[in-house]
Amino acid sequence: MLTVGIISAVVAFVISAALTPLCRFVASRGGLLDKPSAVGHKGHEKAVPLLGGAAIFWAIFLPTLAVVAACGVFERTGAPSFLPRYIAVHIHGVVVKTPHVLVIFAAALLLHVVGIIDDRRALGAWPKLAVQFIAATAVVIYGDVRVLTLAGPWVSVPLTIVWIVVITNSFNFLDNMDGLSVGIGAIVAAALALAAWGMGQWFVAAWVCIFFGAFLGFLPYNFAPASVFMGDAGSLVTGFLLAVASCLTTYIVPSSHGGCSAAVAVPLLLMAVPLYDTFSVMYIRLSEGRNPMVGDRRHFSHRLVSRGMSTRSAVLTIYLCAVSTALAGSILPHTRGILPAIMLVSQTICTLLILAMLESRSK
Repeated sequence: MLTVGIISAVVAFVISAALTPLCRFVASRGGLLDKPSAVGHKGHEKAVPLLGGAAIFWAIFLPTLAVVAACGVFERTGAPSFLPRYIAVHIHGVVVKTPHVLVIFAAALLLHVVGIIDDRRALGAWPKLAVQFIAATAVVIYGDVRVLTLAGPWVSVPLTIVWIVVITNSFNFLDNMDGLSVGIGAIVAAALALAAWGMGQWFVAAWVCIFFGAFLGFLPYNFAPASVFMGDAGSLVTGFLLAVASCLTTYIVPSSHGGCSAAVAVPLLLMAVPLYDTFSVMYIRLSEGRNPMVGDRRHFSHRLVSRGMSTRSAVLTIYLCAVSTALAGSILPHTRGILPAIMLVSQTICTLLILAMLESRSK
């Protein structure tokens, strides 16, 4: 099954890398540009084309929908002889999950379209937040996306909706410096794929490998100095899909195998860096009496730059921190006993404290 993951990532990478220049050209010709301003939170010096998020979106969903369609055909006609048996045995499983996949696709498409509209003409924070809640509610109710199902629907449903909305916004907030949001997305996707693969969840792992390839295909165009931005059309979809995938993964092995219940914290470890940025910047805005949903240059990436780092150094520093927390998250499901779990959680906390010290204003 490792081959399936590699092929999935490579296909998505090629599509993303091929579509990004086309999206950049369309955005330039259509005037869909992110223009610099003397005030506000924009830091680039010249207009940069948007619409890169379309390359990411279709690099993820073209292969996904192609596989779903092919499995639907093979279910009726039989698997072709060239298809390895270890893949053919999963055809029926894909068909069973097809309605859920289509719900997730529809919700992501809604966010993508709203993101494009917002990139063209700012909608404001509250309309976008409302759409995020609609998309999250749809995948929870109709797409069977849940966390902590053992706690019952009265806990699981609202908690999952809030989780999806928070992570969606976290990656939207994180898209404040060249290559940052999509790079962190690739790191989280890789760790999430490893966690899912380790738990034997082949569907989720292979799907997240598609995310990984799509993000990597876009990253060279978006890394500083960026020639194209993914805009809200990309950052909203990135956060949304990673949040959904994190809910689809089971992190606790059966108790007979010695699984640790602390593994329920895996999503928090995987998303630790985006969450740190979200809550730290909102705390700063609220403490200064400002609207927490209005953009500014107070994200922790900006705070690192204000401490003397270059844009690339700040982004690479955050990448390394994300790798540290994501590795801890991918390993946690396989721990035996509470002590190793405490050590991994402590590693994540220490990583965030290092970030906090690096970007501290104190001398």
